[in-house]
Amino acid sequence: MSLVAEENELCSCHEEHPELVQKVRTQLAENSDIDKMSEFFKMFADSSRLKIILSLLNNELCVCDLTSVVQMNQSAVSHQLRVLKMMRLVKSRREGKVVFYSLDDEHVHDIVALAKTHFEEEAW
Repeated sequence: MSLVAEENELCSCHEEHPELVQKVRTQLAENSDIDKMSEFFKMFADSSRLKIILSLLNNELCVCDLTSVVQMNQSAVSHQLRVLKMMRLVKSRREGKVVFYSLDDEHVHDIVALAKTHFEEEAW
């Protein structure tokens, strides 16, 4: 964004709108929920975790498959999967000796799919 465009987006009136401010304040989540949401979104800020999440977007994979896809060692993938599982972004299921991982639910799938679509549509 150019400096001129940034200047055009600044409000120069210095006038508050008290009714609107109060309305938005009442609509904000509680601080504890905001903290949880902040931690949730931090999970997407790490490129290793994001690669794993994107790999699981439409595929159920075991650790060995994930290791090959994201080109990380098994220990690192396992560590990231534990973190993602703790944050309820991924889930696992056992089939014999193999543990398969997938996104935890449709909410996680939708968030990831929307972000992916957004960045595929935008010219960066």
